[in-house]
Amino acid sequence: MSSVPGVKIHSTVAQKAQAELFTEGALKFLAALHRTFESTRQSLLTAREDAQRRYDSGVALDFHPETKAVREEPSWQCAPPAPGLEDRRVEITGPTDRKMVINALNSGAKTFMADFEDSSAPTFANMVNGQINLRDAIRRQIDFETNGKKYKLSENPAVLIVRPRGWHLDESRITIDNLPVSGSIFDFAIYFYHNAKELVKRGSGPYFYLPKMEHYLEARLWNDIFVFSQSYIGLPQGIVRGTVLIETLPAAFQMEEILFELRNHSSGLNCGRWDYIFSFIKKRRADRSAVLPDRKDVTMTVPFMDAYVRLLIKTCHKRKVAAMGGMSAQIPIKDDPKANEVAMAKVRADKLREVTAGHDGTWIAHPLINKIAREVFDENMLGPNQYHNLRSEVKVAAADLLNPKVPGKITLDGIKENVSCCLAYTAAWVGGNGCIPFNYLMEDAATAEITRVQLWQWVKYGLRVDDTGELITAEYIDAHVDAIAPTIKTIVAGVQEENVKLAKDYLKGQLRKTWPSEFLTSDLMPFLAVKDGVEPKYQKAAL
Repeated sequence: MSSVPGVKIHSTVAQKAQAELFTEGALKFLAALHRTFESTRQSLLTAREDAQRRYDSGVALDFHPETKAVREEPSWQCAPPAPGLEDRRVEITGPTDRKMVINALNSGAKTFMADFEDSSAPTFANMVNGQINLRDAIRRQIDFETNGKKYKLSENPAVLIVRPRGWHLDESRITIDNLPVSGSIFDFAIYFYHNAKELVKRGSGPYFYLPKMEHYLEARLWNDIFVFSQSYIGLPQGIVRGTVLIETLPAAFQMEEILFELRNHSSGLNCGRWDYIFSFIKKRRADRSAVLPDRKDVTMTVPFMDAYVRLLIKTCHKRKVAAMGGMSAQIPIKDDPKANEVAMAKVRADKLREVTAGHDGTWIAHPLINKIAREVFDENMLGPNQYHNLRSEVKVAAADLLNPKVPGKITLDGIKENVSCCLAYTAAWVGGNGCIPFNYLMEDAATAEITRVQLWQWVKYGLRVDDTGELITAEYIDAHVDAIAPTIKTIVAGVQEENVKLAKDYLKGQLRKTWPSEFLTSDLMPFLAVKDGVEPKYQKAAL
């Protein structure tokens, strides 16, 4: 419960933390945002559904004719880099648990993207404690001890950037006027209310990564929220900055429009590569020509990914903001030096591709990879960024962004790996863990989503396994699911048997759907393991 009219908290987890976060002032701010902007969010989500129906009917994605003037007007630029965002050559990402926050801020990376989204399972405890951890880190009051080892913040930590959840997710543990609040607005509001003034006082600012947008009007909504919020707490306009992840296929056709909407609060765009592949499959689900081979074959150099990268760099530098590269999912392999050498060579090659293409920075998932990424960017990027590299020679047409020609095959190993990853991640996620190491890669919701929709796509179009000739049917995948499921407990430490069963049922159900679900995270929220007095509602029929 709360003392603010219309606001209800349906949870009792971490009472001390909740009391510190959910002050009367914070809840009033949250309620003001919800009441002002929730109807717009809902209309934009409805517009997504309408757009998908058009794609399913055969209407091809293209650049928007109504915003041609925005794209062709050469004079407008985005705001100059905010304090601490001039040089972003290496950004480390990860969830907001206390140890991770300390290690990431101490990693030597230029910035740390603290993630409430794809690498966090949104149990209420995770969301609340994550906010506490960031609040303490900003005030240099964070420490942690485990097994006799103490973790403390260094004198020169990375600049903090926060990624709230996407527009599609609700924060159902809090309702306002009997409606669940947006996960995006909740994550933003609690962080902004408690920390914006403190960040400015310390020479930084409230900086955000904005995920999974599909339309420039969704960027306009964020900008409106930024303007409202700065005015509400009495800070000057322009201190908030948002970097937009271009991780949906529709957004790739609206990069300039997205920057334009956020131009006074923009700090650039990012190649969210894994979600982008997921979106490429999902948005073109009715197009048989858009079937992709094994996930490992869909690299950054295949035509549609290369076009997306080149267009993003050109767009950002035209408007004088950062063009951020994507995540190398490899993590160090401590028990096999030879395998580690191969993996780190892949990281080095990926970062070299990015910096030579013109990116201003890159993402890493593990502190030990900072040295490799930093060396590559230090050797090949002379200044703090590459805004001067205009890539004026780049010409990207709609057909380039939609080019489905990807060299590769659908293999038995690829099917098994997709099944294993999907089961392992789903079981971990509903158990409260949103980021898992798997086959020496760091997997999050985006990579798990690729595995889910690829398996659906291969079944949907009745394809065959290239190396065995077998027909890929739902029953064929079922057999692999049943064979692989018993091994999941050896892949994910501490995973519960009931969650493996749920993961099995969910994947089998997805294979049989006319269209795959929009997001597995939306589907599985009712089953998410929580410790706030609300029991998971596992019912097989609901899957």
